[in-house]
Amino acid sequence: MPRQRVRKGWRKWVNTVNVSGVVIAVLTALPLYWLVSTSLKPSSEIAQSPPTIWPRSLTFDNFVVAFRDNALGQYMVNSVIVSVSTTVIVLALSFLAGYALAGRWIRGRTAIMTSLLMLSVFPAIAVLTPLYLLERNLGLLNSYPGLIIPYVAFNLPFAIWIMRNYLQGIPSTIEEASEIDGAGAWRTVLSVILPMAKPGLFTVGVFTFTASWSEFLMALTFNSENSFRTIPVGIALFGTQFTVPFAQIFAASVAATVPIVILVLVFRRSIVSGLTSGAVKG
Repeated sequence: MPRQRVRKGWRKWVNTVNVSGVVIAVLTALPLYWLVSTSLKPSSEIAQSPPTIWPRSLTFDNFVVAFRDNALGQYMVNSVIVSVSTTVIVLALSFLAGYALAGRWIRGRTAIMTSLLMLSVFPAIAVLTPLYLLERNLGLLNSYPGLIIPYVAFNLPFAIWIMRNYLQGIPSTIEEASEIDGAGAWRTVLSVILPMAKPGLFTVGVFTFTASWSEFLMALTFNSENSFRTIPVGIALFGTQFTVPFAQIFAASVAATVPIVILVLVFRRSIVSGLTSGAVKG
């Protein structure tokens, strides 16, 4: 057998995987750093050339103006209502559907899963006009359900795919033991399977919330009233025909990014666990 050379010191850490990870982290962090630093600059400093790396004089006035003069608070409330409602509905439906598809009593599971995978990559713009006409006829324009319903429809296929793959990793002997103990089907699902599916649920929840929070096309098309606009559309409409308030736009973008960053940091281990289990068991 050829003898493997053991790397020591700095050579232990300098390899393709680690270097690639550092490069990706830097490329990801630089735009975020520029976003945060620019949001803390006064408008006069933002327009300077060459730009400053770090604000010479920190200011939080951009955040104050964004919330006070541009209805950012209302946009955030609308986004929270739509994103949380969509996430809760998708979690409930994807868990039940994933549990059914993970079992052995449904025929045509492969065809169903293939169809779900195809639907998960279906572009929303392809059905935007029919959806608009349908919502107009149903009176759903400029309302929360007008966004929640299509968001659920577009996020559900991918959520079912993740939940099914994760639930397949739960041994069937656990369900059999629960049945022997006298638990019914619903009691087994809610008291035994549901607690074990938390990593998969966290993964689905974070992906669904992020997709709903950042969706722009349908939010712009279906809700034209300011009282129902979400954050992406609201930020896009900050500017006027003659002015573009870059300082307030950067500040609003930072405020819109904070909930996503918190979610990812809090549930990062559960997200990784849910994704890796689906990759192995799928």
